[in-house]
Amino acid sequence: MERRIGVIPLPIFVILVAVLAIFIYAGKFPAAGKTPNEVCTMLAVLALGGFACAEIGKHIPFVKNIGGAAIFATFIPSYLAFHAYVPAVIVSTVTNFTKATNFLYLFISCIIVGSILSMDRTVLVRGFLKIFVPLAVGSVAAALVGTGVGTLLGLGAQHTFFYIIVPIMGGGVGEGAIPLSVGYSEILHLKQGEEFARVLPPVMLGSLMAIILAGTLNFVGKKFPHLTGEGRLQPGEHDDLHPQQEEITGHLDVSQIAAGASVAITLYLIGVAVATLPPEAYRLPAPVVMLFLAVIVKLISAVPPQLQLGLSVVYKFFRTVVTYPLLFAIGMALTPWDKLMEALHPANLATIFATVATLMGTGFIVGRWVNLYPIEAAIVNACHSGQGGTGDVAILTAANRMQMMPFAQIATRIGGAITVTLALITLKAIS
Repeated sequence: MERRIGVIPLPIFVILVAVLAIFIYAGKFPAAGKTPNEVCTMLAVLALGGFACAEIGKHIPFVKNIGGAAIFATFIPSYLAFHAYVPAVIVSTVTNFTKATNFLYLFISCIIVGSILSMDRTVLVRGFLKIFVPLAVGSVAAALVGTGVGTLLGLGAQHTFFYIIVPIMGGGVGEGAIPLSVGYSEILHLKQGEEFARVLPPVMLGSLMAIILAGTLNFVGKKFPHLTGEGRLQPGEHDDLHPQQEEITGHLDVSQIAAGASVAITLYLIGVAVATLPPEAYRLPAPVVMLFLAVIVKLISAVPPQLQLGLSVVYKFFRTVVTYPLLFAIGMALTPWDKLMEALHPANLATIFATVATLMGTGFIVGRWVNLYPIEAAIVNACHSGQGGTGDVAILTAANRMQMMPFAQIATRIGGAITVTLALITLKAIS
């Protein structure tokens, strides 16, 4: 029982596999929404799949050093689902469950609020102000280099910029690819579906490239520790509650943990409510509203230390237990393998690599100039090229820096919104 696959004891893992196999063979697998024990079944499926894929990625030489666990937990289920190597009932149930519950936002809420309320207030303020500098400089440099590489490889400057560079830095699928496809279709008088199919592959490949490079930076940080704060953005500062401290010490009542979780969920729901207020043109995404609310709560010391400790436990629970099952669900339900493969053209790959590498490399250099740890600044910039919230989870997991989720959301949500807005204004002007 002490040997484990992820957090699951090996004998329990084997028993769960056997039970699910019997369900499928007998045609009794609980379909989503049709049985009261569907949640239990889904927890078993996602945990088995996520931790098994992550375990494979953790034991492959070299790959394990560049975020193999996150890469495998995300893209193996996508591959298996596309080629029908997984029973169709599992694929459909996982997809329905993931889309219906949208539990990605529960994960992001607990990670963001938990990590923000674990930070030193001075670190928090300075970090949020400073991170915009490497992010802005990196975005401009990545756009110039990426467009130049694509043009030299025969893709054309306009196509490269609007259909490769902008989608990569647009903030993912929901906040980036979809608004872009709608805007492009209206401006160019084309079909929205066709435009979406053109902008989606660079989003996914850019995210994959960022995951690999972030994992590589984590490996580099182990070799050159002076370049990294191991999750801290700035040198010379300490968090109130160290996010990487695994052991939970001192007396902590279970009710404090539950109270901490209620704080995270409440801030997210306030964000959802604020995001529905008019005028529509000035609405912020719910996670961004929640992020700013959490910062305000921290700055005015509205949450006592014991409750902050409860939130820290919630954060650690989600980081340790939920990350890989969530990535498995994202891979199977939201990552179409065929779209990923469509973009595997050498010119596209070279352009995407140049864009993401420049974005991260500039973050590394500029971050050092503004007194940030260069590896942490580069990883935050990497999230600007991620697949939205799902990309942030995968990138930070590969880099082993989940406590940086608040800064990642700044890069993804705000950076993405600015990118999409400027791109549509520019396209309208030249059309």
